[in-house]
Amino acid sequence: MLNFESLEIAVSPTEKFREYLATKGMRLTQERELIVAEVFSSHEHFDADQLVERMKLQKTGRRVSRSTVYRTLGWLEDAGLLRKVARTNDRDVFEHDYGYPQHDHFICKSCGELFEFQNDDIAEILEKLADQINFRMNEHRLEVYGICDECSRPPQRRHKKLDLI
Repeated sequence: MLNFESLEIAVSPTEKFREYLATKGMRLTQERELIVAEVFSSHEHFDADQLVERMKLQKTGRRVSRSTVYRTLGWLEDAGLLRKVARTNDRDVFEHDYGYPQHDHFICKSCGELFEFQNDDIAEILEKLADQINFRMNEHRLEVYGICDECSRPPQRRHKKLDLI
C-alpha cells in the first residue's frame, strides 16, 4: 500500500458522522463514536470481522457488539466516510473515503492483497471519455484484478534427498 498524504478536511470524521446521523433522526452513541475513532485511526483496508477484532482489543471499558459494528459500517458508507473497495474471501473490504485523495487498486486474486496507486493519466482518460458522451463524472473507482508478484513465484523446490524420507 502506498502512503498518500491526507487531504485537508474542515470537519472531523466524527462530526461529519454526527451530522449524517442527525439527518436520519439518530444520535452518535459512545459505541458508534468508538467505531469511527477506530476506523479512522489508520488507513488500513479492513473487513467487518477484522474491525470487530480490533474493537475487542481496545481498553475503553465499553463493549461494542458485532451487530453495532456491521450497522455502523453501513451508515459510515452511506455518509460518504467509507467505501467498499473489493470483496475478498467472501467479505467486503472497506477503506476511508473521507479526507483521502482519489486512488485506485490492484487486487491479487490469489491472496487478496490490495495495492493502492494514483495515476493522473487514468483520470484524464476517464474525463475525456465522459466528455465524449456528455457524461458528468464526479468520481471514479478502478479495481484491477490479477496475481501479485509474491503469488506468481513458483513454489520453492525441496531437495530431492528430502523426498526419499
